Amino acid sequence: MPTISYQLYCSRNFPPLGDTLSMLSGLGFKQVEGFGGLYDDPAKLKEQLDENGLTMTTGHFGLPMIEDTPEKAIEVARTMNMSTVLVPAIPPEMRPTDAAGWSAFGKRLAEAGKPVLDAGYKFGWHNHAFEFDKVDGDDLPLDLILAGSDDLALELDLGWVRVAGHDPAAWVEKYADRIVAVHVKDIAPDGEATDEDGWADVGHGIMDWPALHEKLQGKGIDHYVLEHDNPKDHERFARRSMETLKTL
Repeated sequence: MPTISYQLYCSRNFPPLGDTLSMLSGLGFKQVEGFGGLYDDPAKLKEQLDENGLTMTTGHFGLPMIEDTPEKAIEVARTMNMSTVLVPAIPPEMRPTDAAGWSAFGKRLAEAGKPVLDAGYKFGWHNHAFEFDKVDGDDLPLDLILAGSDDLALELDLGWVRVAGHDPAAWVEKYADRIVAVHVKDIAPDGEATDEDGWADVGHGIMDWPALHEKLQGKGIDHYVLEHDNPKDHERFARRSMETLKTL
């Protein structure tokens, strides 16, 4: 059985946080993944996690915090006892449009992460779909980003890989030695779940989870983070998705 975590961004529309953490604990979760909106008071956040028997081993941090105030990111990571700090995205206006730009961004990301690495944490990137939009012919931004440094880790979002038209298993194979976690998210059949942005509870969409699980386990990748970008009912998503993973 892999380690199963829950990206708290899924529940951003269902405050308060304490109720979410209690719900997750009741469903059997032991780990959660943080995001930038939660880090204003690290000590209070850690207290809430402890009260519910949860740990936060990975977290998403905006690039501005990593670049401008790395000490704050490190403080959060230290307070939570995280192992891995991840930058999840950059806004459209910051995204390069050619291979040289993405290569430069990969180097910028690696440079920004040096204080985090020096503090003893893993540091890397979390993909969406835009990193698979070809530039200058056949170059893919995700490859160019990761070429910025061998020290950059990857949290591979399997759902976004599929949305981008690629085979998630092929990308697991390609970067198995860099992958520190995967986002486990499912995609509804075409035309369904339009009120949930086309996402589905894990095991209730089009993704082949038994095959992906076998691939991941074969590569020694066993940190799974459940995510749904816009669930109407976050308890339903968490419960049904955990049930699916328990059957694998």
